Amino acid sequence: MPEISSDTDFQTVITTFEMTPGTCYDLLEELKDAYHNFIQHQPGFIGAGLHVNDAQTRIANYSQWRRREDFLAMLRTPEMRERNRRIGALCKHFEPVMYDVADTFG
Repeated sequence: MPEISSDTDFQTVITTFEMTPGTCYDLLEELKDAYHNFIQHQPGFIGAGLHVNDAQTRIANYSQWRRREDFLAMLRTPEMRERNRRIGALCKHFEPVMYDVADTFG
């Protein structure tokens, strides 16, 4: 499970995907498959969540890694490069962005 805290050195990655309602659940299934069968087994992976907006035009993905290098190494694997080509074909645009937690509330 991800731990959202400014007291950790974990790498947070938030990826947004833009798609049409017609491809939303195809993309969601592709992302779930990637997490179940590949990403969660990579060194440094801590946890992730997938969120779909009510119009089914956006998916937000929150993932957490022990180190930035772990996330980048996963992206560079041949399997993830192939998966990203399939993911890219199902959406208009996607962009992973690395963040540091600045603060938490609640």
